[in-house]
Amino acid sequence: MSSGKPQSLTIIIPVYNERQTLLAVLKRIDAAPSLGLAKEIILVDDGSKDGTRELLQQLDASKYRVVLHERNQGKGAALHTGFKHATGDIVLVQDADLEYDPDDYPKLLRPFLEHDADVVYGSRFVGGESHRVLFFWHSVANRMLTYLSNMFTNLNLTDMEVCYKAFRREVIQSLDLREKRFGFEPEVTAKIAKIPKLRVYEVGVSYDGRTYEEGKKIGLKDAFRALWCIIKYH
Repeated sequence: MSSGKPQSLTIIIPVYNERQTLLAVLKRIDAAPSLGLAKEIILVDDGSKDGTRELLQQLDASKYRVVLHERNQGKGAALHTGFKHATGDIVLVQDADLEYDPDDYPKLLRPFLEHDADVVYGSRFVGGESHRVLFFWHSVANRMLTYLSNMFTNLNLTDMEVCYKAFRREVIQSLDLREKRFGFEPEVTAKIAKIPKLRVYEVGVSYDGRTYEEGKKIGLKDAFRALWCIIKYH
């Protein structure tokens, strides 16, 4: 499905109550190598209440595009909005915390430039990259959900739940996405698996996970929703 060598990159950042980390993330993104691709950065604030919205409105409008949700709808809803506004040849998802490192962008982009990839997933479980040691049961749940997703999609991913996903714009904008929270991950995986002859790659990325005290938001109910979505969208 690839349509030529990409020239530009859109980075979509869903934001919800991330005042403490937002500027540090943007600094890393600005400094991150993009292999010659022009960067477009779109931040979608999902109804933040901690001053994040006011911080976003102070950003350089010539450098960052800010879209505001009037009320909190969920990460998936913020991504849907970002995808609609994207104009780059490649669209990449970046969280607004410090769990994922923009220095990994070259790993995510090379399959598009060198192998005509249509979709690239990061993986926290391959590649020998550094990872903060945190929750055993989160790791078990992630691997189980990935395994179940692979059973239905016939993909051989190692980390379906990873934040770092990149798509050719025509691929992600062609999907009718419905999940407004963390169900986005299994839904988008199910729907790209149904597109014939799509070239999907996976690369190892580093991960510096947060504790709940540090702002981690995903919980047990999201794991059950992900399980339901794996079944629902197949």
